[in-house]
Amino acid sequence: MKRSVLTRYRVMAYVTAVMLLVLCACMVAKYGFDTGKDLTLVVSQIHGVLYIIYLVFAFDLGSKAKWKFGKLLWVLISGTIPTAAFFVERKVVREIEPLVADAAPQPAKA
Repeated sequence: MKRSVLTRYRVMAYVTAVMLLVLCACMVAKYGFDTGKDLTLVVSQIHGVLYIIYLVFAFDLGSKAKWKFGKLLWVLISGTIPTAAFFVERKVVREIEPLVADAAPQPAKA
């Protein structure tokens, strides 16, 4: 497996998780303090687009890592639970890193 597959997943996991936290803060402002209605709309749409990209990259990683359906589903859903993507991303990296290291090209012998 190429390192770029893991890197794409990691970047989108962090971006999606941060945007979900920003969305949660906007929702608190909107419903708790009756302010930021337009900002909440914009942030929710941005998070939605980023989450779709996250789904594509996570599915790509899962299919290349040959994950079982349950594990893949958990990774895909973690982008909708605040802070879960941070923890799931760390676990995924620990699991996938040896696969990336084993796939590193060997130098040619002369």
